[in-house]
Amino acid sequence: MKKSLYVVTDEELMELSSVNQPMKFERNADGTLVTMSPTGGISGNQEAKAIAYLLTWVESRGLGEVFSSSTGFRLPNGAIRSPDAAFIARSRLPQGWDEGEDQFLSLAPDFVIEIRSKSDSLSVLQGKMEEYITNGVKLGWLIDRQGKQAWVYRGDNTITQYPPTAILSGEEVVSGFTLPLKSLL
Repeated sequence: MKKSLYVVTDEELMELSSVNQPMKFERNADGTLVTMSPTGGISGNQEAKAIAYLLTWVESRGLGEVFSSSTGFRLPNGAIRSPDAAFIARSRLPQGWDEGEDQFLSLAPDFVIEIRSKSDSLSVLQGKMEEYITNGVKLGWLIDRQGKQAWVYRGDNTITQYPPTAILSGEEVVSGFTLPLKSLL
């Protein structure tokens, strides 16, 4: 595997993102840049629904904070990832995270949702889900609209595949949160 000659810093990644909207960028653990194209209307709508459902549940119970796909999380391996939706429990939020200059959050979310758009490779998304779990995410949903199914990744390294009729659960990570998979397909 060829190594990158240039490692993108946090500041450069933030600058690239701000001057090249609506494009989104992530950074791999080796420092290389990943360009992500904007999604289409259907995928954007499904992402908004996922955030809305999760946010409504979390806010009504004071469980923590929900973040959109515009949020960069610096994982322990050095990668900066932006899941379609993310949740962090109130007890894990760093003191003063919402004060001062806007910057990437230096922690793995507790829960992430990735929704496969038409331009996404399933194997790349599965790799991202495994990276999330390896770096401390406790629960992740990978919603595959093309395959009409979902995979749930857990911190104990189990992965369960679900059909379109399933009701997904936030399990103990987002206690009580459930969502019919068909609402995101």
